[in-house]
Amino acid sequence: MKKFANLYLAFVFIILYLPIFYLIGYAFNAGDDMNSFTGFSLSHFKTMFGDGRLMLILTQTFFLAFLSALIATIIGTFGAIYIYQSRKKYQEAFLSLNNILMVAPDVMIGASFLILFTQLKFSLGFLTVLSSHVAFSIPIVVLMVLPRLKEMNDDMIHAAYDLGASQFQMFKEIMLPYLTPSIIAGYFMAFTYSLDDFAVTFFVTGNGFQPCQSRFTLELAREFRWKSMPCLPLSFSLVLS
Repeated sequence: MKKFANLYLAFVFIILYLPIFYLIGYAFNAGDDMNSFTGFSLSHFKTMFGDGRLMLILTQTFFLAFLSALIATIIGTFGAIYIYQSRKKYQEAFLSLNNILMVAPDVMIGASFLILFTQLKFSLGFLTVLSSHVAFSIPIVVLMVLPRLKEMNDDMIHAAYDLGASQFQMFKEIMLPYLTPSIIAGYFMAFTYSLDDFAVTFFVTGNGFQPCQSRFTLELAREFRWKSMPCLPLSFSLVLS
């Protein structure tokens, strides 16, 4: 039974990762399509790095992901602390509100943000995309940090206060070091969600800002041919790497 379980697990991992390695492998293909591997070449990478517009899109995408994940991690961490310190009868309500963006369809979230920004007369662009990514990343950070808080021994906090520590000193010396692993995990989860999102980004992206989440998906939907967009598989490989 254990042997069968191991075989099944290996099969699942092969199904999950084979398309990724297939895409990365064909990024080094000397040919102009993905029908056959004709030889090893780095010529397409040279073409990709020489495309200033595409490199700008990649730079904007990673900058957006890093910045939105950082802001969401800060807000989500303090949000988790606030929920943890709230009365128990309020905690369920806060968690329910927190989980709305986790379970709501991406299309509905994107349309909601678009309506909100339109009503507020905001010009669609980098700030609207950043705000949206921060908003749907905060619940992820909260769900990563809050369980760690619940595992924390409250006696350490009480002992710090008994020894004369201020609230800031307690947070810096006791709580923050204890929460660091979950904060880091929350940051990388938020970063991954930001890179992965398409629907919300598509709704709130303006003419002056176009991250690769929306650009690549639209181009792939039109025509996935290396002759027309030879840098797309390479760029996806770079993002995956």
